[in-house]
Amino acid sequence: MFVSVAGLIERAQRAVAPPDGPLIIAATLALLAMLEVVAAGGEPAEVSTALLLCLCATTPLALVPGQALVAAGAVTVANVLTLAGDLTPTLPAYAAQLIAGYQLGRNRSRRVSLPVVLPFVAYAVARPDLAALLLLVAVAAAVALGNALRERREAAARSGTHQVMADSLLEHAARGERARIARELHDVVAHHISLIAVQAETARLTTPGLPPDGARRLAAIGDTARSALTEMRRLLGVLREDAGTAPTRAPQPGLEQLNDLIDDARETAGASTRLIVRGTVGPLDPGIQLTAYRIVQEALTNARRHAPGAAVDVELVYTVDALRLCVRDSGPGPSRDAGSGHGLLGMRERAVMVGGTLSAGPGRTGGFVVEAVLPVDRSVL
Repeated sequence: MFVSVAGLIERAQRAVAPPDGPLIIAATLALLAMLEVVAAGGEPAEVSTALLLCLCATTPLALVPGQALVAAGAVTVANVLTLAGDLTPTLPAYAAQLIAGYQLGRNRSRRVSLPVVLPFVAYAVARPDLAALLLLVAVAAAVALGNALRERREAAARSGTHQVMADSLLEHAARGERARIARELHDVVAHHISLIAVQAETARLTTPGLPPDGARRLAAIGDTARSALTEMRRLLGVLREDAGTAPTRAPQPGLEQLNDLIDDARETAGASTRLIVRGTVGPLDPGIQLTAYRIVQEALTNARRHAPGAAVDVELVYTVDALRLCVRDSGPGPSRDAGSGHGLLGMRERAVMVGGTLSAGPGRTGGFVVEAVLPVDRSVL
């Protein structure tokens, strides 16, 4: 019922949304009120007073919504004076009271809009009849409806603001993770470029009977590789600043270091941590190995944080076209604050960086499971 009434009011507001809308409504109600007073007849002095009061009760609507408090105050004073003078407000004056109360509640707080209702409370106490009670209920309902819609609008705006802030924080975290990932992959690429330079120089110096043209070409390859390496080092400095990490001389880890990682996790957690390997083990691109290592590392850290003491299985499945990872713990499953960090975001970014996919969630038999599929291009190995 509330939603339907609110919808009707919203549609009515859109119908009079142009700048002249409030003025048109005020003029229409004033004209109808004057016609009602004239049609009712009476003593000339009484009619004159009634005409003045009905104009004062309707024309202030031209001020809404910009001056909703002034308009509501003027309409309320005019209607209260009408009732106090033993006159009956016109129907347009009643309609103006409801519209003014609704607009005040929609644009101002409850504390500001409450005084509009108080005169009708006093009138209902002084004249405890059905008409006074209905008038009080109608005015209070109009103000309450305006307040409710205003609060709903503000709640929606706050929710939208919070969502924008959350999205901004998430994007900032994602950029940080991408910078860290790019910095690590840069180290792998720089290593390959260094090998190109070394091999080109070695071939130029050790190949017997090498034609002069071939020597020049190998020297050019070496020079180009060294120039590229210099530029990569400059890029590395920028990426390290973005990632907020300190430079290190240690090589990037791969699957050969996975046993050491699992041994450390077993000692730290004091629980069973197993490595299970399936399929035919073959050579993998260093970038794939680094991604797999970091995903396992982060998954073990999450298991240690959210499921302390739980047994963890790390499974690697080698297939023809992919390396499949599965890290499964026997803990109680994901907690409410399990997603408060950026661990899952970082793992997913790493998988996407090499063209893979990653999923994480509760296991079928309990615990938490992280699964990743990293594509492998055997043609370049």
